Amino acid sequence: MEKDLSSYRKSYEKSALTEGVISDNPMQLFQTWFYEVENSDSAEEPNAMTIATVGIDGYPKNRVVLLKKYTEEGFIFYTNYESEKGKAIAQNPNVCVSFFWPVLERQIIIKGKAEKISENLSDGYFESRPEGSKLGAIVSNQSQVIPSREFLEEKLKELEKEVSGTAINRPENWGGYIVKPVSMEFWQGRPNRLHDRIRYTLLEDNFDWKIERLAP
Repeated sequence: MEKDLSSYRKSYEKSALTEGVISDNPMQLFQTWFYEVENSDSAEEPNAMTIATVGIDGYPKNRVVLLKKYTEEGFIFYTNYESEKGKAIAQNPNVCVSFFWPVLERQIIIKGKAEKISENLSDGYFESRPEGSKLGAIVSNQSQVIPSREFLEEKLKELEKEVSGTAINRPENWGGYIVKPVSMEFWQGRPNRLHDRIRYTLLEDNFDWKIERLAP
């Protein structure tokens, strides 16, 4: 099987990223970009982000998760702590998160350390989820081998009967992580593949950022 994709071409011409428009703090620039993609007409799930971990087998692995909150400290998402990504983070908290927003010809690449958020914050978010999402988090032994789709659906039906009319509490093996960035690179597509790349690197004081322009 073979397909030649070398003829695929696109000229990126929607915007520019110059030193005159960036801020001293990368989270401020992230917020500006996020608002812009969020308010664009054709963006779907602007909070979808790819997170890369190094697995316990030594291989890196990417998957898409949903950003649920960002603060001055970092980026928060939720998952099963016993999933493949959870086990990988427990062994090596160094992760890479990226956003790709083709509608604005932009991407952001974030290196950072992932750590669990407090239990009360995970409880609060779990409580805000629809009932079906709560039950799904309980039923799924995420990343584990299962015999069939029917097996999963039967487990859900049994749990629905079991918890009918009662409060659904967050399972201990499910909750949030915050990725605290040490490096954030902002990429803006430009014509002739001469893209803009601005990288922020956290300095040793854990407060100030070094700002550099990278060759495309």
